[in-house]
Amino acid sequence: MAARGPYAKGRAKRAEILDAAIDVIARDGYSGATVRQLGESVGLSQNGLLHYFGSKDALFTRILEHHDERSAAVIDPEHTDFASDLVERILSAIDIETASPGMTQLTLRLSGEATEPSHTAHEFFRFRYEAIRAIVRDAVKRLQETDRLASDADPDAIAALVYASWDGLRTQWMYDPDIDVRKNMTYLLERLGLIPR
Repeated sequence: MAARGPYAKGRAKRAEILDAAIDVIARDGYSGATVRQLGESVGLSQNGLLHYFGSKDALFTRILEHHDERSAAVIDPEHTDFASDLVERILSAIDIETASPGMTQLTLRLSGEATEPSHTAHEFFRFRYEAIRAIVRDAVKRLQETDRLASDADPDAIAALVYASWDGLRTQWMYDPDIDVRKNMTYLLERLGLIPR
């Protein structure tokens, strides 16, 4: 049954806010995206904006979730032959992220703060890390089952190393834009035995 009335309007407004926030952060960077500025982009005051999310941390967490949802539509981790395109899909995810340094800044800032278990975004990041490792691990296992990757490779280790490298490379890229995240990740994936199809 489709949502109606105030609930549907509230959901639509939240989606509008999140889409606008991603655009503002992409344009002005994370530091330039104040709650006031995000509110103004959709015709709301700071209090009016936070009414929809409860707090600044909850707002920025939801922005990241929304960005992940949009990215997933492009990367398509549910694709039936995701394993065959694993390298290309990892690199596509990197391309999406490096296209918006502001979103990368937000991710790194919030993920550092959210290591505290009481932080609003703690569970979001814990689940995000687990989910991405699981996607890579399962793809690696599928490649092993079809003899496209050495059987003695450790899927859990590969998954953890790929995401740890991604995290580290994007942090270095924030300090030095000359760091080629895509090139370095491609090198790592090839050394792990993951060759583009």
